[in-house]
Amino acid sequence: MTTITRRRFGLLAGAGTATLALPRYLRAQEKPKVVVVGGGPGGATAARYIAKDSEGAIDVTLIDPAEQYTTCFFSNLFLGGYRSFDSITHSYDKLESDYGITKVTGMAVAVDRDARTVRMADGSTIPYDRLVISPGIDLIYDSVEGYSEEAAEIAPHAYKAGPQTLLLKAELDAIENGQQIVIVPPPNPYRCPPAPYERASMMAHLLKSNGVDAKIIILDPKEKFSKQGLFQEGWEKYYPGMIEWYGPTVHGGIGAVDVVAGTVETDLDTFRGDLLNIIPAQKAGAIASQAGLTDESGFCPIDGETMRSTEDENIYVLGDASIAGAMPKSAFGANSQAKVAAMTIRGELTGSKVFPARYSNTCWSLIETDDAVKVGAQYVPQDGRIVSTHSFISQTDEDPATRKANYEESVGWYKGITTDIFG
Repeated sequence: MTTITRRRFGLLAGAGTATLALPRYLRAQEKPKVVVVGGGPGGATAARYIAKDSEGAIDVTLIDPAEQYTTCFFSNLFLGGYRSFDSITHSYDKLESDYGITKVTGMAVAVDRDARTVRMADGSTIPYDRLVISPGIDLIYDSVEGYSEEAAEIAPHAYKAGPQTLLLKAELDAIENGQQIVIVPPPNPYRCPPAPYERASMMAHLLKSNGVDAKIIILDPKEKFSKQGLFQEGWEKYYPGMIEWYGPTVHGGIGAVDVVAGTVETDLDTFRGDLLNIIPAQKAGAIASQAGLTDESGFCPIDGETMRSTEDENIYVLGDASIAGAMPKSAFGANSQAKVAAMTIRGELTGSKVFPARYSNTCWSLIETDDAVKVGAQYVPQDGRIVSTHSFISQTDEDPATRKANYEESVGWYKGITTDIFG
């Protein structure tokens, strides 16, 4: 679906009479154009803030292949039975109706940086004066031998929310007594570092609540993981003998996966799972690479003062696709980065005041009912990078009231951030 508003139609109709010698956004009867690729926490936030704070002075187009957006954040709570699927699925309608943003539903496949256009899968092009790239992640399927996009229909990764989330939930609900789940988390860097371990907690919670006696094996390519002490304390407290975590010094390395047989080979043993949750390595969404914005890491270096790409002064990169220094790849972080980019773009195109960049992040993880832990930090730009100025993390042996308050805080945050993103 491409929504053309009356305002947008007027711009298109008047374009032919513009003075071609002038920059696009100085031509008569035409506003500067910002195109945003990716409708998640980074892209949709940037689109909303540019449109809202410019009060209609900038023409904003938001491109995303989906009609609605399902959040990866809080999808683990859907797996655990705490949330409905509808509650983590959000509409773009208010961005269109309340802020005049043109929502283009389709796949952006290429960027012509010289012509300043985005090419869509249908062959059409969309011009821009500034471009925001926030495409999230792409999965490097063959980083796990035997895994593929087709194999993910049997052994879901569920690291792009939507159909994969529903598939993993259906397979989890089908687990019976005596069966086993095997989770293979990704190597660093990846989206939401604590997520695979919260996922194991939510799986265990659901199985325990349903009276299912099953095991969860985590075969990790990493020697340590985010909030490790907190998760392992919680697993021992709530799910004794149910969740087993093996790092590479124990399993010796992850070999081939056979999703039909339901096996994961390691140097230690071949583990069989009635449900395999394979989460491969990750890189920036494909359009970032096509546009020449990535480095050898597969992600996009940026200027920490602005979130501007180091490869192109007219392009900004947000969220999971960016290399944002000390900031993890998280929804909170992407939302924070989007506001800095939106302010900078607005200042460049309209002359509005620009303030020094400040960033923040908090990540909550639910281990069991009313027992949530959190980690977070404040950040500033320094020498082109983003560095932490203050950080915090939950402690082991915290009292139940603190953990319950953490959970309630997370619920309030989810409501607040999705309103901030989608209006």
